[in-house]
Amino acid sequence: MLFLAFLATFAVDWALSPAADAVTSSPSASSSPAGTSPAGGTAATGPCTVSPTNGCIRGTILDSERKPAKGIDVEVAGPASFDQTATTDATGRWSVSVTTAGQYTVSVDQSSLPKGQYLTNAADAERKVNATLNANVGQIFQLSDQKGATTDTDTSSVTPARAWQQFASGIRLGLLIALASVGLSLIYGTTGLSSFSHGEQVTLGGLLAYVFANQLGWNIWLTGIVVTLLCAATGYLQDAAIWKPLRRKRISLTQLMIVTIGLSIAAQYAFQYLFGASTVRIQQGNPETVTFAGLTLTVQSYVAMAVALVVLVGTGLFLAKTRFGRATRAVSDNPALAAASGIDVDRVIRFVWTLAAGLAGLSGVMLGLVLNGVNWQTGLQLLLLMFASVTLGGLGTAYGALVGSMIIGIIVELTNLVLPGDFKYATALVILILILLFRPQGIFGRAERIG
Repeated sequence: MLFLAFLATFAVDWALSPAADAVTSSPSASSSPAGTSPAGGTAATGPCTVSPTNGCIRGTILDSERKPAKGIDVEVAGPASFDQTATTDATGRWSVSVTTAGQYTVSVDQSSLPKGQYLTNAADAERKVNATLNANVGQIFQLSDQKGATTDTDTSSVTPARAWQQFASGIRLGLLIALASVGLSLIYGTTGLSSFSHGEQVTLGGLLAYVFANQLGWNIWLTGIVVTLLCAATGYLQDAAIWKPLRRKRISLTQLMIVTIGLSIAAQYAFQYLFGASTVRIQQGNPETVTFAGLTLTVQSYVAMAVALVVLVGTGLFLAKTRFGRATRAVSDNPALAAASGIDVDRVIRFVWTLAAGLAGLSGVMLGLVLNGVNWQTGLQLLLLMFASVTLGGLGTAYGALVGSMIIGIIVELTNLVLPGDFKYATALVILILILLFRPQGIFGRAERIG
């Protein structure tokens, strides 16, 4: 896994170095769009494109009907007396090019808001962002047709429309978690091992998608297929080089779990070393939004949900209808009995590691598109949600992992109605504790006598 990530990054650096030199040496190359200046306060009139010499601060402003808001001025101020104003276009988008990394202040000129439109939170009129070169920083502003909505108390109120929006976000999160959780549950079912390094497979998928789609300019569909295959290959190699030899030595599950923790830590810092600590975007452009049935989601979100649903249904049909799928379920139910029945248990386990890594890598690609960014800790942040999902659904059951993921995703997003920011993820820990207290076998698990 680490070797492939290092090899891909080395190839990107080698391929891009001539282009970077050309941009630096060419007198006509400019990091700022037409009509802009580093510190002149002029309006930005062209789209911003990131390069090794500049970064982009960009965003979208939507009106109260979730439609693009045109003609709104956004001022960006920062280091070295940088002061530049951008105006939203017909799609509600704005962008500013910066040539110095550092903290910038993004301010919305409320006098330029359309008549009858107000920021949903007055504090949103000014935000602090950290910009880096060769990277995008995105900001989304939402408008309301109620002037009272600019108070903090109003933004925390629970409305049917807001609850419906969060419910849809929960469905989206649940589907993407399920892609990774199904593999994690199958690994536990066939080997009894709780893999703490599974989150890094998700991170690997997102970062490899950034390499191929953003840095090398590949088509996003081709990128998704190639990244999934590469991540699946890392699962195959892991079992061949690490897990099968350790199984033959009859290493205890506790020791194997410690190995996964060490692999997780090593992978995290390898990703940070190779890709940096900042968030990188798979696609450079601002995401377009689509409103359907009162829900406003990005195009990437709809596509990711559709892809996840198709892949999960395909995985379920494979496990239920094919001979190898039935063998996998047999090993998951009782490895000793499956081996006595003539099933090659090692071959099944090797397949499970390959399938699990591929699904996790695809989940990383989809999450990177939906969240509009991925970093070295993306998988780690989702690991608790994955464990809560497989525990809720029933350890070792693929269908249970799917159901558990959907429940966890919906609850976590609905929690955001009353809890601020990423504090919603603590809900997964509460659910995990409650499951272990009242139904440790999960929804689809079987209660077993121990000892």
